Amino acid sequence: MGVELANQKAELTVVMEEDGADFTDSELVCRVRDALKSVSLGDSDDYNQLVGVIHRRECFHPDEVALLVTSLKALSGAVCYIDSVHHESLLSSVFRMSMWNYGPDVMDAIVELIISLAGSSGKYVDSCLDMLICNFIPPHSFKELLKHPRGLARKDQVLYRVHSALKDITDLVPLAPLRLLPIVIQRMPNIYSNEPLIVIYVENMLTLESGAMGELVGSMMLIAVVDRLIDLDVEIEWDDILNDDSSKGMFEMELEEVEETIDDIEEKVDEVPVEFSRRKGFRGNVVAEKLDSLLVLMFEHLNSCYDVGRLVKVFETLLQSFQLTVLSAYKSKFAQFVMFYACSLDPENCGMRFADMLADIFMGSALPPIKRMSAVAYLASYLSRAKFLSVSFVANTLQRLVRWCWEYCEDHNGDINPKAHRVFYSGCQAIMYVLCFRMRSVMEIPRLKSELLIMPIEALLKHPLDPLKVCLPSIVEEFLRQAKAARLFTVSEIFVFNDMLESELSRAFGGMERLDMFFPFDPCLLKKSDRFIRRSFVYWSMVRTTYDDDDYDCSSEDDVEVCIAGSRKDNADDDVMARSLGEHDLDFDEFDESLNRMSITPKNLSKYQFGAQQHGAMQMPSRIRPSTSPESL
Repeated sequence: MGVELANQKAELTVVMEEDGADFTDSELVCRVRDALKSVSLGDSDDYNQLVGVIHRRECFHPDEVALLVTSLKALSGAVCYIDSVHHESLLSSVFRMSMWNYGPDVMDAIVELIISLAGSSGKYVDSCLDMLICNFIPPHSFKELLKHPRGLARKDQVLYRVHSALKDITDLVPLAPLRLLPIVIQRMPNIYSNEPLIVIYVENMLTLESGAMGELVGSMMLIAVVDRLIDLDVEIEWDDILNDDSSKGMFEMELEEVEETIDDIEEKVDEVPVEFSRRKGFRGNVVAEKLDSLLVLMFEHLNSCYDVGRLVKVFETLLQSFQLTVLSAYKSKFAQFVMFYACSLDPENCGMRFADMLADIFMGSALPPIKRMSAVAYLASYLSRAKFLSVSFVANTLQRLVRWCWEYCEDHNGDINPKAHRVFYSGCQAIMYVLCFRMRSVMEIPRLKSELLIMPIEALLKHPLDPLKVCLPSIVEEFLRQAKAARLFTVSEIFVFNDMLESELSRAFGGMERLDMFFPFDPCLLKKSDRFIRRSFVYWSMVRTTYDDDDYDCSSEDDVEVCIAGSRKDNADDDVMARSLGEHDLDFDEFDESLNRMSITPKNLSKYQFGAQQHGAMQMPSRIRPSTSPESL
């Protein structure tokens, strides 16, 4: 059979080479047309020779390249004679062609044929679109070549033609974009695909979003990309991340290595961050590396959208995706930073819009309690970590939260019931958490200070629902320490609490999902994508607490009668801690992430196992929260 096919190729080559110079374009089309028509008459010799030329996958000599180009162009002029039944082998060969294997002349001829096929009959549109989408990613043999300039040049040549062809087909077949969407999503590489392939594919999806077809398919492309980010995110095991020292407290974790000198840290700037090297299995985690690369791709895309004035429109799609997918993904660890970065690019529009949406979800009653609790956890973490949000805006949002919680108190006069009032307790915890980060900056602005002092926070915490005995102890401790130093309350005896009772109640209000420990914008531990986040991110080392200087001396006997355990930070980080949240002169690229750690996720998960015994005082959680799905605890 192989010898026969080789002879057929040779015969067609001789015909073309001997007579091709005398053929006009129309005469070449006629010869191919006759070969197509002869199949139905029982004569397949010329047709088989044509299929042999198209089907060939080996390297081509220049004369063979010319023959292939001639054959493809002739087919483009005879597409109306192609029949899906009689010419199945020809169509199969055409649709399986990878432009990555050919030079520019053959690529152009392939594109011309695909566009002609799509425009000739509606029954070929899906196959043509599928063939082009398959060319989003190269054959496996190109994996190493893509690391070199020659491979990148071929990539540019192929993808330019693919997207141009998609645009031309859309012009010919207006319904093509609607048929394109399911094909793109179906062909999307799964999370186990090689990193270069999935990155190239997502890059093409984002090109579609911002290209000529963006109006028709852009929103679905973005949503599909975010869904894939979540798919990768939940595959990262918490055991790969959580290896913290359980003896350290929550707000101390971010500063645990400040004893290193600045020179030591600067020497590590281009090395793997300490967060990675000290977490067994996370460094080199292929899923995390894929997620990291895709996040960088998304950040770069969002930045380009901002540059051309499209960000606000794109952000509306991201908000929709966030509500449908991210907000419900309780195991999400890093994918949510897409929202954070988009907000950082345009704080006045996107930044405030995101916070308002989260507050509206929490304060509304249409969604289930779990989603409302998740929303306020996002809100608290966002207000605390987003350097680009003004203190005034943060204070106004806090005022909304306090007002809602106080109105809830006025409507509920029962005793402590963590499960029944879990939404309320999540709101109270959010208020205290944000004030752990922002109390000092709010108190330094007279107008905001006066507004904070008249907020019914004290009455809220004195209410019989007693949020201080239910919210996460580590947050309560830091909040009360700062409130004491700032003289935020006039009555203090109510703030003495029992750690054991409180921790049990906290676990109850958090429920199976452990939403009492969910802080989505803890420091990002992905090396490449973190560099986009850090300039807009508030690390605990940057926070000026109310007990950090003489103006907020917490040792006075006139202060509130609350005894809260805690020690001052080491002198090594005093200069860093003295910086205001509003300053932007800190160059994070000069510091290893180890200098900037803090989060409020419990480090020793055994303390939070269902039914586990509590031993000793509650510690502040470590820098990354555990999954809120029960199976990860």
